[in-house]
Amino acid sequence: MNDYILKIEDLSVSYENKRVLSNIYLNIEEGHRYALIGPNGAGKSTMIKAILGLIPINSGSILMNGQQIDNQRKKIAYVPQKNEVDWQFPANVYDIVMMGRFPFKKILSRLNQEDHDIAHQAMKDLDILSLKNRQIGELSGGQQQRVFIARALCQQPELYLLDEPYVGVDIPTEERIAALLEKLSEQHKTILIVHHDIATAPEYFDKVILINQRLIAYGDTFSTLTKENIEQTYKAQLSLLNRVGQFD
Repeated sequence: MNDYILKIEDLSVSYENKRVLSNIYLNIEEGHRYALIGPNGAGKSTMIKAILGLIPINSGSILMNGQQIDNQRKKIAYVPQKNEVDWQFPANVYDIVMMGRFPFKKILSRLNQEDHDIAHQAMKDLDILSLKNRQIGELSGGQQQRVFIARALCQQPELYLLDEPYVGVDIPTEERIAALLEKLSEQHKTILIVHHDIATAPEYFDKVILINQRLIAYGDTFSTLTKENIEQTYKAQLSLLNRVGQFD
């Protein structure tokens, strides 16, 4: 019997009366790395934000560990797209990483040695310990991404949601992130990532979800990333390229 950490049933979401996601059904299994793949405007980030409760949904339900998602969100860590972050915010690397411990603290309670030890280990895992006193706006794109993943590690969640973590990072950072996420999945953590590069999906993920406003297919990476499923996912874009003579 599969252990479903996340169950999405009949999910539909609209923005300004425009339907973005329609009738999505998904069973997300514990301990796997999922790539959420689709063209621009397919609803990938919308799905992540619906899971997080950042946007309202039209219909459907989202369960985590068999319970309503509202009661489980402390068990979720989120790494947003870099363009959603205010990089001029007056905080250093250590401040940002330590924010991952705040959901577990009572109002006015102090961070303790355990919190500091967890943050220290997270920064060590991402090789940013030497940057702990740097203001986040002074960092390279790859370093900035590592900071927010370290913050997510500090939450010690069951489910990681990452929106395009490999965009704008260098190869060493990409490889370090991929290795870390593989290690987390071996520890029975579940990872769901918005991803654009189909070529790297078989290397980085053992499961994929193909969407284009509706669910096209999902399952094991090699059996799901078929030519037919990919064409179905990107068919509108392929038709446009054909019409303008850019694709044969």
